[in-house]
Amino acid sequence: MALTRRRTLLTGAALGGMALLTGCAQDDGPGGAEHSSAADRLRRNSARDSAALLARYDATLHAHPSLEPRLRPLRAEVARHAEAFGADRTAPGGPAHEADAASSAPSPHGARPSAPAVPRDERAARAALADAERRLAGTRTEALSAAPPELARLLASVAAAGAAHAYLLAEPAR
Repeated sequence: MALTRRRTLLTGAALGGMALLTGCAQDDGPGGAEHSSAADRLRRNSARDSAALLARYDATLHAHPSLEPRLRPLRAEVARHAEAFGADRTAPGGPAHEADAASSAPSPHGARPSAPAVPRDERAARAALADAERRLAGTRTEALSAAPPELARLLASVAAAGAAHAYLLAEPAR
């Protein structure tokens, strides 16, 4: 029952992530560690990294529409991660908006100039996404020691979700 295991893992990651994202609301005030320049920089970098991963998902979906049922739920989580880190989804210049615009506006030659390269083979495209998720999860895990408690919980949650995404992407299609 691999499908059941995959759904269980995905659901668990989503629920766990949402619980951590919404359940951790303690604020240490405007001058505390959660609002230091280092924490703000880490939050901005994490938002940028999530937006870049979102652009990779969009480019992969554009190149391989048949992967949509498999990628759409993972992409939706990555979008929520970007928002949780503070990526601006509504401003025209925001990173998530640029990723959405890049995925929907092909150039005259059929390639999107700012979109990441996507392998032609679907399996290779999934593997590239899995590698990106794995690398980003590792980066976020490494950043935990420098992050204040609230941001560390968010980073840990998103890193765990990224590891689950990498596992799901690497699993053969059924």
